[in-house]
Amino acid sequence: MSGTARGAEPIDPQGEEPVNEAAQAEAVRVMFNGIAPRYDTLNHVLSINIDRLWWRRAARRFRHILARPEAQVLDVCCGTGDMTLALLRWRPENGEPVLALDFARRMLDRADKKFAAPVLGARRAVTVEADALHMPLPDGSADLITSAFGFRNLANYEAGLREFHRVLKPGGELGILDFSEPRGLIGLAYRAYFHGVLPRIGRFVSGSGESYEYLPRSVARFPAPPEMVALMTRCGFRNAGWTAYSFGIAGLYHAVKA
Repeated sequence: MSGTARGAEPIDPQGEEPVNEAAQAEAVRVMFNGIAPRYDTLNHVLSINIDRLWWRRAARRFRHILARPEAQVLDVCCGTGDMTLALLRWRPENGEPVLALDFARRMLDRADKKFAAPVLGARRAVTVEADALHMPLPDGSADLITSAFGFRNLANYEAGLREFHRVLKPGGELGILDFSEPRGLIGLAYRAYFHGVLPRIGRFVSGSGESYEYLPRSVARFPAPPEMVALMTRCGFRNAGWTAYSFGIAGLYHAVKA
């Protein structure tokens, strides 16, 4: 299935038949609101804390933008704010606040607590409760848009990329950090863990096996890197590419608005 088809034909979180995009979005919102209290702990345990390195590495890629005080920065599908925090570490204290957008209110509540930490000093982030496919932001208003481990949950990938393209300024940059499925022996071990071990640990710790069974399904249906890069190009981005992290378990998609 091509990247366009994956983006145009949403699948519900139960992994069954294509469903209405609004229904899928609501199902994902309810799921993430439900696991919000233990979301961070589970992510760090299940990734053996490698996720922290991925966020920092992705943020470092865009330090040339983040260092500009006037730069308008948007972190979409921010969850509990860990990617936003990684971005803030590169922001000057007199910089414009980073906008952290998500549609799960309980995730944003946890993000707000992190953003109030004294260690950030004058660096600020402002949470926005909104759907990534319909952002309440004007055309050409952002210098940088990032999304970490949330983009693949969108009901329509192409619509999401076109919305990002709309909000970015000409020459603005996009970074999407997300999981992939590596090949070879590493891929075999990864799939055994991702499909067998991870849902059981998730069920034990969070009490929600469904949420952590959804995770590997969402990764499996996400476009492979060549498909995703091609889709970004079709949506008007240039210089689209993918940088693998940790043998391809995760990776950063990056592009510039033409």
